[in-house]
Amino acid sequence: MKRVFLFLCLTVPGIVALAQKTSINWGDEFKLRKGSTDLKVIFADNTGAYLQEGHMAMKSYFVVGASFRESGTLVKVDKNLAEVYRNDFNRELRGKEFEQFFACQDKLFLFASDYSKRDKTLTIYASAVDKNSGDLTGEWKTVTVFQLNEKSDDVNFKIDYNVDSTKILIVSSMEGTERNEYKIQELDQQLKATAKPLIIRNEFEPKKYELEDVLYTNDRSVVLVGRMYEYEEGKKKKEKFLDFTNYNIRIYNDKGKQKAEVNTGINGKWLSNTKLVQEKNKDLVLAAFYSNVKKGKTIDGLLVQRINVADGKVVSTSDKQINNSMLSGDQDKGDDDDDDKEDTKEDKKKKEELKKMQEEGEGFSKYMQFRKIFYTADNGLVILAERYDHYVTTSQSYSSGVNNMPGQWRSTTSSIYLSGDLMMCKVDASGNIGWLQIVPKKQREEIVVGSSTTPAGGMSFGMSYFRDQGRPFYSGFGALQANGNIQLLFNDNRKNISVTQAGQKAKSIYRFSKSDCFVLNIDETSGKVDRKVFFSNTDIPTAMPRLGVIIGNDMYLVGKTDRALSKSKVAVGKITIK
Repeated sequence: MKRVFLFLCLTVPGIVALAQKTSINWGDEFKLRKGSTDLKVIFADNTGAYLQEGHMAMKSYFVVGASFRESGTLVKVDKNLAEVYRNDFNRELRGKEFEQFFACQDKLFLFASDYSKRDKTLTIYASAVDKNSGDLTGEWKTVTVFQLNEKSDDVNFKIDYNVDSTKILIVSSMEGTERNEYKIQELDQQLKATAKPLIIRNEFEPKKYELEDVLYTNDRSVVLVGRMYEYEEGKKKKEKFLDFTNYNIRIYNDKGKQKAEVNTGINGKWLSNTKLVQEKNKDLVLAAFYSNVKKGKTIDGLLVQRINVADGKVVSTSDKQINNSMLSGDQDKGDDDDDDKEDTKEDKKKKEELKKMQEEGEGFSKYMQFRKIFYTADNGLVILAERYDHYVTTSQSYSSGVNNMPGQWRSTTSSIYLSGDLMMCKVDASGNIGWLQIVPKKQREEIVVGSSTTPAGGMSFGMSYFRDQGRPFYSGFGALQANGNIQLLFNDNRKNISVTQAGQKAKSIYRFSKSDCFVLNIDETSGKVDRKVFFSNTDIPTAMPRLGVIIGNDMYLVGKTDRALSKSKVAVGKITIK
């Protein structure tokens, strides 16, 4: 069972069919409860799908305080995508904070936490959920306890899967002023620990090391992928910023002792983004984009290495140069499409501030990020990547008063997501890179996240392992694999129907409610690309194909319509390939 989260949106009943036997069926719409933030699919079986309806609750825990995250209600829909039940577990969660629902194989669990100020401990609990009734099946079980000793101690944790998705992993980071400690604990379907927790400590300063990925292999080795930073001088006097320098990839045994370190300084190439997977009971596969110069503003190529998980030695290396003329221009730059919004003075100001920030080294240059890797029938891999940027900006506007009343300043903080070109490539069983395709795309999604009394120019984000990847909602893409083909689903400007290869100009899409949802079909053997319209988002509430749950050949997809004066409505869609 492969699981990918997806946020939901409102839809109307109906079926849309594609020529290649791909169809979507939308269920009845229903309303979100007051105060809900979103809805996401967490699991699906032969009786229906299970959804988590989000609310606000506590997330990060400190010795002297806490931050907030979403809470949730469990909603089930049947095979016809109609609502069966909903349960908010208010009684069962009394004295605890909701964390999340989590599915492992055929079981569904509710995870919660409790922070004790007296003991300075954070305890994580779990209980199984009866999928037929939506009730808990028994008492809470303690799965792990974190001890916070200093005021500066900070605990981040993530509930994840092991490499074959048959076990539950709880990966945590205990960060303080002088220490950086990681704990990995594996649980089975009965919530019992399969081995002693793995404790890993490194010598890096917390501010100079960011954990990007964790891989828990079949032999209980652990691979930590981290980004290393160093302080650099800014343009202004006494101004310093943390600048990315290199990747650090280390392999640890089942006792937490380092047994190998992968060399990431490869023939003078500077890795800008990586993805590490383990072949079925075999070697590690490292895919990486690189630049030929340090702090390069462009992607110069793709590197793929096979690595022996036992000793960290490289088995094979394959390199494919990428001509930057194949990639689109500035993702945050508008075009002359009449359907797209024109930049306001405030939009232009934000972009100038972001450009200045990046030139001063405070953010990452635009780069490709690996999204998904599929295994093929010939023991090869198909790698999917996407050009991506994310930054937060706060702006202020002034409205003059009327009838002798004073004017008011208003500040708005927005999160900007830029999802650009798609890149697909084939790696054969020997590790050689075969075909490589690039499809231009320019999606720009802006989400208002709050307000502030102090304006700020902008802030760019990396890919922290513990950072919530639930956004963006409407941009990005989803992917399914069936019958020797991979199908990508994404919302795009309807004028881009013929854009299927590098060098073509793609129109921007800002207003996703007026977009079309496309299916891009990729032949795994030849790399041949074919593009068709799946459905129009003007006929149904805007779909969110990036996030979803895939069971077999089916993907559960949702859409959402936000209404200014009433509750948002949502419904679930099911995509089937025959």
